[in-house]
Amino acid sequence: MIPAATALAQTPAKAVRRLGYVFVPMGCDHGRWTPEGQGALGQLTPCLSPLEPLKDQLTVVTNMELQNSYPGTHDTSNSGFLSAAFAKHTESSDYRLGTTADQLAAQQIGGDAPLRSLELSMDLNPLAGVCNNGYACVYQNSLSWSSPTTPLPSEAHPRLVFERLFGEGGTPAQRRMALRDRASLLDSFSDD
Repeated sequence: MIPAATALAQTPAKAVRRLGYVFVPMGCDHGRWTPEGQGALGQLTPCLSPLEPLKDQLTVVTNMELQNSYPGTHDTSNSGFLSAAFAKHTESSDYRLGTTADQLAAQQIGGDAPLRSLELSMDLNPLAGVCNNGYACVYQNSLSWSSPTTPLPSEAHPRLVFERLFGEGGTPAQRRMALRDRASLLDSFSDD
């Protein structure tokens, strides 16, 4: 967002390069999601139709299998989505995976952007504990890893995402803390 009254608003902005990954952990109706054919996209499916203005910039990758996601279930399939790496079998904090594709891309195209990547989710999930088959919850609930030992938690609160993107003053961590401090007691129960 550029304030309209500034000189910056009067100059053509350099196009921002963006990359997005969509993870559907419970599956989807492939007929409504996956376009037919190969090569350039023709008719978009109902789920992709809102992206029609960007169709020439989209790539839909299908028919892939992450063999490193076995033998587990959600933990290893979720962690393998962007890393294609074997998750270290552990229930503790000595987890290890691999730097994920989104973070490698952010390093290359993020430049000096103050916010190189944004990890979003529909739910706030625990990063600690044991979730499935003896794997730490961090594997199931962190799709993005900035290094083999650094999972990046995702954010599910729209207000916190907005403040992270457009908030004023302090570091992103300080802005998040200030928002949490301003929340009412009732707000803390709204997710339950």
